[in-house]
Amino acid sequence: MDLTKIMDISTSGMEAQGTRLKTIAENLANANSLSQTAGGDPYRRKIVTFKNELDHATGENQVKVDKVLTDKSDFPTKYDPSNPSADATGYVKTPNVNSLVEAMDMREAERSYEANVNMVSVSKSMLLKTINLLQ
Repeated sequence: MDLTKIMDISTSGMEAQGTRLKTIAENLANANSLSQTAGGDPYRRKIVTFKNELDHATGENQVKVDKVLTDKSDFPTKYDPSNPSADATGYVKTPNVNSLVEAMDMREAERSYEANVNMVSVSKSMLLKTINLLQ
């Protein structure tokens, strides 16, 4: 396989994982964001999905972000009748973001990103060694 194609594939993986990391950061930043209206919905967790896409120019399969979806799971509630976001029964809906899950997802995305960086680095090194052999 052409080393430049390997670098293109790895770069597409880095871009996809970068989008995933940004989404996870948004989820963590809004983990305590409540609704601005009484009984309203708070921040809803976002999830990134990927797809395999053929690049017709190079003929290689690349990883791309398919969609950024919202997590449809139920909102946890807590009893806090003094909160302005509370409904008529005194319960406040809290975001469906679990910081522990987000931290694990972030670590997985970081490792995938690092693996792609290593592939680019190894490919670059191999290209340089090939050029040195040809001189």
